[in-house]
Amino acid sequence: MSDSTRLAEHAARPTGPYDRPSDPAKRISARLTDGPDRAPGRAMLKAVGFTDEDLARPLIGVATSWIETMPCNINQRELAQHVKDGIRAAGATPMEFNTVSVSDGVSMGTEGMKASLVSRELIADSIELVARGHLFDGLVCIVGCDKTIPAAAMALGRLDLPGVIFYNGTIMPGSYQGRDVTVQSVFEAVGAYRAGRITADELWALEEVACPGAGACGGQFTANTMSTMMEFIGLSPAGLNGIPAIDPAKLEAAQRTGELAVKLVREDIRPSTIVTRRALENGIASVAATGGSTNGVLHLLAIAREFGIALGIDEFGAIADRTPVLADLVPGGRFVAVDTHRAGGVGLVMRELLKQDLLHGGERTVDGRTIREIADATVETPGQEVIRPIERPLKATGGLAILRGSLAPEGSVVKLAGHERRHHRGPARVFDSEEACFAAVKRQRIVPGDVVVIRYEGPVGGPGMREMLGVTAALVGEGLGDQVALLTDGRFSGATHGLMAGHISPEAALGGPIGLVQEGDMIVIDVDGHRLDLEVDAGELDRRRADWSPPAPKYASGVFAKYAALVSTASEGAVTRPRRD
Repeated sequence: MSDSTRLAEHAARPTGPYDRPSDPAKRISARLTDGPDRAPGRAMLKAVGFTDEDLARPLIGVATSWIETMPCNINQRELAQHVKDGIRAAGATPMEFNTVSVSDGVSMGTEGMKASLVSRELIADSIELVARGHLFDGLVCIVGCDKTIPAAAMALGRLDLPGVIFYNGTIMPGSYQGRDVTVQSVFEAVGAYRAGRITADELWALEEVACPGAGACGGQFTANTMSTMMEFIGLSPAGLNGIPAIDPAKLEAAQRTGELAVKLVREDIRPSTIVTRRALENGIASVAATGGSTNGVLHLLAIAREFGIALGIDEFGAIADRTPVLADLVPGGRFVAVDTHRAGGVGLVMRELLKQDLLHGGERTVDGRTIREIADATVETPGQEVIRPIERPLKATGGLAILRGSLAPEGSVVKLAGHERRHHRGPARVFDSEEACFAAVKRQRIVPGDVVVIRYEGPVGGPGMREMLGVTAALVGEGLGDQVALLTDGRFSGATHGLMAGHISPEAALGGPIGLVQEGDMIVIDVDGHRLDLEVDAGELDRRRADWSPPAPKYASGVFAKYAALVSTASEGAVTRPRRD
């Protein structure tokens, strides 16, 4: 036998340390770790501390968004260790990596808030990139602050790897003068201070206690709305998301999540088999029934797109119209998010909705059970008042509505939970930025009956579609929350309450009618008629349109410029799309 023949046979039939069967669950990572050709890559992984035994097992990425700019995600480092313990105990190898997060609560009212929605795309991109780049067999995404949750779901939709989303938990409420308070309380107190209703010392005292530790914002704001949604669409294990951030049981839940991820990998259960059209409809119902954030509309549209499922904005309105509000949660109700967990969890909401066939109970979730099985297993705390029986709902219809009309031809979203006004007609007070509006609010230039219009804050115009909690909370703090309305092509925080319509499409920067509104124009909001109209005749609007020209981009380069060039409208989820010139 010639030397060349022997060399060829040796290459074809590796022996010694390379002659070992691959774990069948290494459906993807075997291409990264197996055989003599992969020796250089294994050498580098061994420098990290991984052994041959580690690399012979399925590789599961553990994505965190730990960051030291907010309490929302600050416990993720600790949780990641317990997730990894669970992965190892179940016979796989975890590889932890990090992505970014932007705090809405900290950046609210500043230019930094423009980065929030942009971060959703960056987080989804970075999870996808690392998973593809390192050929993971599965994923655990530990999430917290608002955009990390939909971003993780979007990444799972793109990758279709076995995976699970684990929420790091809600913050506990603060206590001030004998009542529970949240960061929303502080935002509203700023308005009260500006109106002379409280002193600077009182504002400072509230600031000191409102956010007592780790965890995401404590009401049914965007983070807890999206956490709830993840259980309803099946990407989070039932009951584990709701455990508060500082509860010792959260660590055990993290380990169980790691073990579950390995099971999903071994059984090759992909997100695409869980996130169906019916699952997304369950997700919409969860937002409506809990009085959740209008951001749930934006994010679920984006998730649907990544899973290749057709979903339109009007379907949110149709489902909300038949779904009662059952959760008595702030910002519209009495209780904070931790109270849901104490009451028995969001399984109680599932149970009540199923009584009237308002959920698809047969949809499966990552823990292997159906929605109906989860609901049936839920244990209610005797005497709890957080989740109402469906026979006695807080409101007969859900906490949001979709409005169209001459001012919003492609739709807008109005939040209804927490107030009863269904109609408002008033003169427009027009502002071309959030800062200009907030300055007017601080000077108490907004009066009862006004319709405050904030424009050029949409996905393109902002860019980044800022939330308006600083403005809305200040109006509430001044005592105007039930006397004015606010419209914007930007967004509202999950902490917003009052008659507020956001996501107006098309946005002003793209030539939408909101960009043609002038000071004093009469605007009509008709919730029951699902209308949002500008009382200006068509001829006058045509004249204004002829004089209108698009504004120059606010950023000529960098991440904001790229985002503005690629982002879709809010009615399509404000997702970024490749350009096709």
